[in-house]
Amino acid sequence: MNRTYRTARTTLTPLLTVAALGALLAGCGIRSTSVPVDAGAAPSRVGCVLTENNRRGGEGASAVRIFLVCGSRVAPVEREVKMPQGRSSAERLPVARRLLEELRRQPDAEEGSAGFETALPADLRITRRAAGDPEEALRLNTPVRELPPFALGQLVCTLADTAAADANHAVTLGGPPDEPGGELQRYECGTALRTRPEAAETAGTRV
Repeated sequence: MNRTYRTARTTLTPLLTVAALGALLAGCGIRSTSVPVDAGAAPSRVGCVLTENNRRGGEGASAVRIFLVCGSRVAPVEREVKMPQGRSSAERLPVARRLLEELRRQPDAEEGSAGFETALPADLRITRRAAGDPEEALRLNTPVRELPPFALGQLVCTLADTAAADANHAVTLGGPPDEPGGELQRYECGTALRTRPEAAETAGTRV
């Protein structure tokens, strides 16, 4: 083998390797580029998982699911809560008020370390139905549309499987009846309400 041939082979080998790699990437649907691409930092991952349920309700408490904000969604945690008239209570207003009280409470250390937080305003209240409201209606002391992002998802999903909801697990909410935005809306705990904060603007069905 002469020197000229060895030199040509040595030069061509890296070029053929680069060409083969480019063809492989193209076949996989990946566009090769000679320009470095900054894809940004890797997305952060939040646990959103508790090692054990929150068992601090004391004697007479019942296990209930409370929905809190974690990362970019609303997710459930289980707490033991003393419910009015016990676990089997069918009284809509007392049940709704007790669960709202639990939602307003700041997560404990374990929940906080797992990434959970609450978006419910500390001054949010559930008031009595207005005259002419359907039986399943719950009134808030503020227009529903003024709730912070994800707060509506927290409230609806927490109430959906309790006596505060109707037979179809839907929750009917409204603001003060004599204020703009006080109309009643029927809400369901759907995927959009749990994962998209802007979904609160269109999630309800007018009652």
